[in-house]
Amino acid sequence: MPVEFLSDEQAERFASFQGPPSRAQLEKYFFLDDTDHEVIDAKRRDHNRLGFSVQLGVVRFLRRFLPDPRQVPAEVVDYLAEQLGIADPSCIKLYGQRDGTARTHAGEIEKVGGWIDFAQVELELARWIAARAFTTGEGPKALFDAAVAELRTRPVLMPKMHRLARLGNGRRPPNGCGTPCMTC
Repeated sequence: MPVEFLSDEQAERFASFQGPPSRAQLEKYFFLDDTDHEVIDAKRRDHNRLGFSVQLGVVRFLRRFLPDPRQVPAEVVDYLAEQLGIADPSCIKLYGQRDGTARTHAGEIEKVGGWIDFAQVELELARWIAARAFTTGEGPKALFDAAVAELRTRPVLMPKMHRLARLGNGRRPPNGCGTPCMTC
């Protein structure tokens, strides 16, 4: 389903890796502190420790879980494996072979990190977007970027692009609050 008002560049960069993270980004989002190690060390096998760490860092960096946490740049896996003392980062290939492991880990990461689902803030964000559209006259592309930036200031998991873009194409929020959004 295309999102007509977003440029191809906006759609492509939404909550995805645009090549490997910089060293500064690795250190900011993928550094494992003592609290992280306590949770990670409870995992028995290297591939689960590494997979959990990848998901933890990805959520911090992208604000969402990837459908397949093994599909991250090798630099991310190597950086995390080094911190965990895992000699063979390729063990990440074994992560998620047991059905439910990645989902269980995602739930644990949400709880430990205080992450909240987008649905909990969708109505509030729709109102924020409507107010911003009214006061600034910005178009849907600028409002979409502003909404993403606003969400990144909170511990909110990013929705799929189409769900957020729906707030930017003039449709009303799905819960029927009656507040027109972005391009009202």
